[in-house]
Amino acid sequence: MIRLATAADAPRLFDLMRKLAAFEGYAERFAVTVKELHERGFATEQPKEFVAWIAERDGEPSGYAVAYVVPFTFDLRPTVVVKELFVEACARGDGCGSRLFAAIARFARSIDARLLRWQVLPDNVAAKRFYARVGGRADAAWESWVLDLDEARS
Repeated sequence: MIRLATAADAPRLFDLMRKLAAFEGYAERFAVTVKELHERGFATEQPKEFVAWIAERDGEPSGYAVAYVVPFTFDLRPTVVVKELFVEACARGDGCGSRLFAAIARFARSIDARLLRWQVLPDNVAAKRFYARVGGRADAAWESWVLDLDEARS
């Protein structure tokens, strides 16, 4: 089952995020806390910075997705950025990832977004195969660049 995450899911979401951080090799830099999840995604007194979905299998979390909205781009329509999509090893291959991705796509259509965007680690061949199966393709028109402001000189 896939459903929108609620404030009560913050601890479960946090646990899954830590697992993704370990899987992708940035666990030592992982700074998310349950408190930050509450404040940034579930607090009612400020705009939400993200939307999250939880996948459950036998009542236990088996995956999650986090996305955020860029309100408009060149065509004055939103773009939804899939920030994270993670499925526990025990649930891979059972359609959990496809259902999470479909939930994001439904959300994007509901706000009239034109594009979904995401990044994939270069050596994550399984993720690339998965995204190709759900209709995604590498964006040859753009390169992903980054400036680490903590490391950059003024």
